[in-house]
Amino acid sequence: MIALARKYRPKRFSDLIVQEHIGAALRGAVAAGRVAHGYLFAGPRGVGKTTAARILAMALNCERRASAAVAGEPCGACDSCTRIWTGAVNLDVVELDAASNRGVDDARDLRERAMYAASAEGRHKVYIVDEAHMLTREAWNALLKILEEPPSRVVFVFATTEPQKIAQSAAPILSRLQRFDFRRIGPHAIVDRLKQVLAAEGLSADDDALRLIARSADGGMRDGLSILDQVVSFGEGPVTAARVREVLGLISDDVYGEVLRLVAERDTKAVFPLVARLVDEGADLGEFVIGAGDVLRAVLLANLGGKAEGLTEAMAGLVERYCSLLPAPDVVRLLAVLTELEPQLRTSGNARLVVELLLLRWAMMSRTVELEEVLRALGKEPGKGEPPGKGSPAVLRDAVSPLPPSPAVPPAVSPPIPPERGALTVERLRGLWSRIVEDARAKSPMLGALLERAEVVSVDGIGVSIRPLDTNPVHAEGLERQREALALLVGRYVTEPVRIKLQGAGSGERSARPGRLTEEGARAERLKALRAKDPGLSAAVDALDLELLE
Repeated sequence: MIALARKYRPKRFSDLIVQEHIGAALRGAVAAGRVAHGYLFAGPRGVGKTTAARILAMALNCERRASAAVAGEPCGACDSCTRIWTGAVNLDVVELDAASNRGVDDARDLRERAMYAASAEGRHKVYIVDEAHMLTREAWNALLKILEEPPSRVVFVFATTEPQKIAQSAAPILSRLQRFDFRRIGPHAIVDRLKQVLAAEGLSADDDALRLIARSADGGMRDGLSILDQVVSFGEGPVTAARVREVLGLISDDVYGEVLRLVAERDTKAVFPLVARLVDEGADLGEFVIGAGDVLRAVLLANLGGKAEGLTEAMAGLVERYCSLLPAPDVVRLLAVLTELEPQLRTSGNARLVVELLLLRWAMMSRTVELEEVLRALGKEPGKGEPPGKGSPAVLRDAVSPLPPSPAVPPAVSPPIPPERGALTVERLRGLWSRIVEDARAKSPMLGALLERAEVVSVDGIGVSIRPLDTNPVHAEGLERQREALALLVGRYVTEPVRIKLQGAGSGERSARPGRLTEEGARAERLKALRAKDPGLSAAVDALDLELLE
């Protein structure tokens, strides 16, 4: 019985899947008699490179080419076409595997054989060299002359999955060849082709099963047909997703659903039982990590309005369910952690520990929230007051736990009754402090928040000394910048203008000799400048105890 990958190999340029651009170019060259003497077919494995080379050889030597329905296409049925398509012995079409014929002696033998004419008038000699990147530098040098001045009606086709190696070892060769790059075949195209093959074979399969096969084929049509052949041979009846998973040893969707759940709910206790389950079932942990990355990518696409290809119905439902629980900024950070730990997984002697560490970091990772939501929670409508800053939107990260619900804080209103003016004393100023804080909050939420955590220390003539209640240098600097505004607020209640002095936290630090600027220090300075530029942002950070990210 012929394998499906061989039985359904394309026989015409028009049958090439996803490679229409290459099929059209080669068909036109044959029809116009402008076939080049050398070609380089580059692309992933299983996408049709060798098949296209065989079709080209069939078209050049087809016995019924003149009567073909489409100019440049082989008939696919004559004796010459049949022998080439099946790979049978043929005097005019020779296929070589460069992996086992890579030396300079093999290249010289190929060069000498190419000097002989074709077996009949009007025919071409076609040499198809597969895995061409395996040829040595000396072998390429031996072929260089014949590629520069090839004999009449001789065509070389070099197929490779790694054209960069040819560029490194034999760069002059590339200028003597016409290069065609074959595309990777997408899941939809593979599924459509599998359905055609199943219909021709009188078989049936679930859509989810075909999606799993297409995903496992990784862009190769040959691999897709080979997997289908393997699954069909495994049992009777329709091909199901469960059978595909059993044959290929794929990890079930519910495992990835559990990953999404423990990450969304921060369930660190579930990490070790999940990894133990994978180990007990003999799952490939590297494959599991790749699959988890694909699932997170699908969630990210859903958050950004896209849709991942090749998902089963169950997985599509999981992605839709957790899309709102894992916003795009969080998923980006999760994927960044994955790319950081992936090299360790390949090189570590303890893959289980690396996977457990990855899942724990995912589950423990803090969440992000847009500044707009924070300001809304504080009662400040977006678009009013000062903007959150120029450039990309600022993002706040909860340093310990997800952002808790926060009641809206209504803006305070200055009292309608004019304040009574009197003498400037410590006792009187301390008694009026809560009222001054309310006046400050009505003018600026940030100033009100700063004064609420400050106290009056002393009064000396027209000088008022205040001190922050904490040791946060940012708090002290905020008060320092708001001294004039505070002096105006206090001046409403006294008969003479006052001067504000700052004591306590921050004063000593400002006079200390600055240390050497580090990357972390520079980052802190940039964030400090951002808070100083936007009072609303600074108030949100202080009020909700958040961490500001660049």
